[in-house]
Amino acid sequence: MRTSTLDFLGRRYVVGPEAKELLGRGREWMLWLSWAAMAAIGILQYGFGSLAPALVERGWTAADVFWLLALWTVFQAGAGFPVASLREHGRIGPRSAMVVGAVLLLCGPLALAQESYLVALLGYAVLSGTGAGLVYATCSSTVAKWYPERTAGKVSVVTGAFAYGSVPFAIAFLFTVDGGPLVPLLTVSGVLIFLAVLAAGVVLRDPPANWWPPEVDPREWALDGRRVNAVRQYTPREAMRTGVAPLMYLILFCASAVSLFDITFLATLGARLDVTLLVVALCTGLLLGTNGAGRALAIRVSDALGRTRTLGWVLAVLGFGQLCLASAATTGSVVILVLASLLAGIGGGAFYPLFASLVREFFGDQSPGARQTHAAVYSAKAFGGVLGVGLAAVVLPGWGYPAVFMLACALAVASGALCLKLRQPGRFLPGLPPQQLAH
Repeated sequence: MRTSTLDFLGRRYVVGPEAKELLGRGREWMLWLSWAAMAAIGILQYGFGSLAPALVERGWTAADVFWLLALWTVFQAGAGFPVASLREHGRIGPRSAMVVGAVLLLCGPLALAQESYLVALLGYAVLSGTGAGLVYATCSSTVAKWYPERTAGKVSVVTGAFAYGSVPFAIAFLFTVDGGPLVPLLTVSGVLIFLAVLAAGVVLRDPPANWWPPEVDPREWALDGRRVNAVRQYTPREAMRTGVAPLMYLILFCASAVSLFDITFLATLGARLDVTLLVVALCTGLLLGTNGAGRALAIRVSDALGRTRTLGWVLAVLGFGQLCLASAATTGSVVILVLASLLAGIGGGAFYPLFASLVREFFGDQSPGARQTHAAVYSAKAFGGVLGVGLAAVVLPGWGYPAVFMLACALAVASGALCLKLRQPGRFLPGLPPQQLAH
């Protein structure tokens, strides 16, 4: 049975039926299948830094190798907005998006297994990057639709898997240097990614539009004083005109550049410091594991402290991690390197779900335009990849690691300071009703 209701902001909720009636099983299936798919595709981003030394041994220059990841990030983040637009207008469902994504993702590891740079550029950077964007956007939006009353927490669980799911493979890739089994590992990785995404895609489906679980009263939920609700549903163009969305874009651009720099160059930093492979593996596991696990933790903390305040602290931790990395690069201290990996991991992933939550709370989450705004803000990661991976690879030989880490520290601290200027659009005086309600 379905009932339609409105809250005090004019948002519409279609209450019921239960998820079991729609799916034949609990909605937890949608969560954990998305989690598994995200854990699989993260290998292509978070495992690349560990793979880079082996690719350089082929004869490719370091800059050429790292530009592969920079361009992969461009296509992965850039796919978010068109996918969101197609999804919200009913042009493509989760099953179609996931199946296409699985095929494109398979091209990435298989292309890297070849010795042709052109094949790697097309197969890994372009095709698998686009496939990862398809799967990332589909899994995130599907979970958000099935958990409208707990969107922030559940989406953070899924996006966290994007980072920590890659840990075993990132560590395994470290052993491909000096003649390790590079091609077999890449082939196995590609097959596992393909199967995980395809299996999830066959089952994933969306609930009815504006669906709401019957066990939660939507009007009581909306009136919860601890929850921030957008005063209306903004289109992407309206969100940009507020000035808040461009500021969020700038902050995410700086933060993502720093985070991507850390996860990409940690393995090469370890090689430069001549530390043991065991230490590099430990630091890699800490960096990627805390990058993913910190996302769900940050959402829980922000429920008590507030999203913008928590975001500022997260970016401060990221900045402090860069100082520690600069110190480790200067002194060669293993202890500082381990501490730096922990701090950079905590700060380098937690800001992603915080931004997703802020976009929903500032600009809405019901209309197609409001949901596309998140994809538009997330696309800042594409330019973050160009700066933090591609351009960083160009300047590192001349500047050295300490100088680049100090610049990364400045970017992280500056982005954290800009968080103080984030204000929810449409609320001008405390205690007064919003001037324009949703329709």
